[in-house]
Amino acid sequence: MTALLEFKGVSASVGERILLEGIEFEVSRGEVVGLVGRNGVGKTTLMRIASAIQLPSSGLVRVEGVDIDTFTRRALARRIALVPQDLHVPFPFRVGELVLMGRAPHQPLLGLESEADQALALEALDRLGIRDLVDREITTLSGGERQLVLFARALVQEPDLLLLDEPTAFLDLRHRVDVLREVRAFAKSGRGALVVSHDLSLACRTCDRIVLLGEGGIVAEGRPGEVMTPETLRRAFEIEAEIFSAPDGQLVIVPRIADTD
Repeated sequence: MTALLEFKGVSASVGERILLEGIEFEVSRGEVVGLVGRNGVGKTTLMRIASAIQLPSSGLVRVEGVDIDTFTRRALARRIALVPQDLHVPFPFRVGELVLMGRAPHQPLLGLESEADQALALEALDRLGIRDLVDREITTLSGGERQLVLFARALVQEPDLLLLDEPTAFLDLRHRVDVLREVRAFAKSGRGALVVSHDLSLACRTCDRIVLLGEGGIVAEGRPGEVMTPETLRRAFEIEAEIFSAPDGQLVIVPRIADTD
């Protein structure tokens, strides 16, 4: 079966520094793949490359076997939705208006939102528990509320693939659960998601597979129990960590904090 998203020999540089080299992995339909690693190893860069915002130095990205650079921006937006860590919105759009912008790739160029589009937007806000924000101006929201609005916009876009860059970073526990439940349901419906996370335990609980990035490339890839080992975490993060199973069998990762006394 052709992968929904495929990185093939992808490299990227920042100035003279090679940030990523020879990156190869896939996201298939029906799965959530976690992308983890320390700050500055290129996770957000890979998200930008996967959404065609940034070109790789070498290599290519394919969407179901088709080179990503052959898509128009509009066609690609019908396949992929990116939820960034945060998005500066300089104009005071209302939440309902911003979420409805997710329908733009599916509308005629000069078309207006239909009643069906509006119903999709309200349904997404309902599922995330933020319908009460529909008439609020985006500039008045907290970071966590903005994050939920951007996620709702991505759901309304109805893509095949979600690219989520730290989607729960600013969220309270209840809304983390809401978002991750929606991500799992999205994948279960036959689509897929690539999720950047710094919460390793949460990534293990949410993701079918994990890609662990280190300096320059992939340290390990596979199921959470295969990737999250003391050795791989030492290589990727330069930390010592305890790894054990929670009562439900999911992995919990606790870093050791050295005694400074």
